Amino acid sequence: MYTSFFKLSGKPFQLNPDPAFFYGSRGHRRAMAYLEYGLHQSEGFIVITGEIGAGKTTIVRSLFEQLDPERVVAANIVSTQIDADDMLRLVAAAFGVPSRNLDKAGLLLALETYLVSVTAAGKRALLIVDEAQNLTPAAVEELRMLSNFQLEDHALLQSFLVGQPEFRDMMQHPEMQQLRQRVIASYHLGPLDAQETRGYIEHRLSRVGWARDPDFEPGAFSAIYGYTGGIPRRINTLCDRLMLSAYLGERHMIGEGDVREVIDELKEEFAPGRARPLQPPQPAAGGDAELALRLDALALERLRAPPELAERATSLAGNYDLQRIEARLAGLEQSVSATLQVLSQLLQAVRRDAPATDKSE
Repeated sequence: MYTSFFKLSGKPFQLNPDPAFFYGSRGHRRAMAYLEYGLHQSEGFIVITGEIGAGKTTIVRSLFEQLDPERVVAANIVSTQIDADDMLRLVAAAFGVPSRNLDKAGLLLALETYLVSVTAAGKRALLIVDEAQNLTPAAVEELRMLSNFQLEDHALLQSFLVGQPEFRDMMQHPEMQQLRQRVIASYHLGPLDAQETRGYIEHRLSRVGWARDPDFEPGAFSAIYGYTGGIPRRINTLCDRLMLSAYLGERHMIGEGDVREVIDELKEEFAPGRARPLQPPQPAAGGDAELALRLDALALERLRAPPELAERATSLAGNYDLQRIEARLAGLEQSVSATLQVLSQLLQAVRRDAPATDKSE
């Protein structure tokens, strides 16, 4: 929408990781240097961690673009909660190794045979596991065992593990001691500072032909950094909304006030919903006064219910979407009303076209 208004060649703040927008902050350059160092070592594990939205996946994809396919055979896995056997099958699938109907022993043999063939062809095998914090300890152990594959004194597989801070905590567990001994380098990717946040925004804008339209006042950058904490994905979300707001308002300048306004909108959109107070039904008019329900005099807080019933009621309440039900009822009312109008028109047409009754009969 706003790209043509500001004469941009594309969206500068898309949420999907795109190596074309890689911004080399101090932290991102250091993380990339660790990965490149690992490539030269050709063995062991490199561990990169960082907060959600810090740009880890963008670094991984940027690295993929730099790899020479004539020298490195790389596979990328985005992990989920899987067990050890499924981890091996994911690795096999990532490298294109057939694994159907193979037991664990046969799967390990097939992987080793493939890795030997890669090394014999003068290439190296690289496995990158993203979202490594989702791995179970057993799955991590299987990855460590794969690092034992060797041809003479050359390791057959090198692995990069990329994940959120929880994975760094997992690495400190006693059962991870053997894996820690295989880690040749690790780095935690932190947020951007205030100056880097401004550089990041201007860098992404420049990638789509930005000619300072819209222009950002200095106070706008400070407000953006204050809200996002220098996390790239948060910056993208906020700046995309800022660009949209400027387009809708036909503004070519974004100031601190504009940023504050959009921040308030985002906070309101993502704020927890407030439960509506229960309104007791009114007694039916004209009914027996003794039988009328006087819920207004009933102290609901004094009611007691078994824990199982209370838990069930809570579950039902969590799935109760009053607004959606009201919208559906309104739609049904409109549909019934339209149907009645059509039927009424048909009835009038029948009456109009029916022959007049002979009064002489």
